[in-house]
Amino acid sequence: MAFETEGSQISLAYAALACRCPRCGRGRLYEGLLTVRKACPHCGLDLSAEDAGDGPAVLVILVLGLVVVALAAVVEIEFSPPLWVHLLLWTPLILGGGIALLRPFKAWLIALQYRHRLLGERPPF
Repeated sequence: MAFETEGSQISLAYAALACRCPRCGRGRLYEGLLTVRKACPHCGLDLSAEDAGDGPAVLVILVLGLVVVALAAVVEIEFSPPLWVHLLLWTPLILGGGIALLRPFKAWLIALQYRHRLLGERPPF
């Protein structure tokens, strides 16, 4: 059963944003919030060897940190609010943004692993 022919690769952006299987693009990648399925329910791609490690968390910290610090600086310069206003503004953005960005960033790294044939058996070193 061939799911990938020459020129029919699933877009990395689609696999990441939709959190779908990097081979067929139809099966859901996650069972829960961040638990990767053992295999794709549609095409059977073995996902048990995936290891995104801390990469997604680091990317989320960098991207979200840049956005929040920039916005906080603009608010501070323009309005000079008290500290509690900053806490009310940025805490929900940091928590919600972290959860919202972690799933697609992890899916993107898994799709990159699949694209570069890093999923599955590792060569002995």
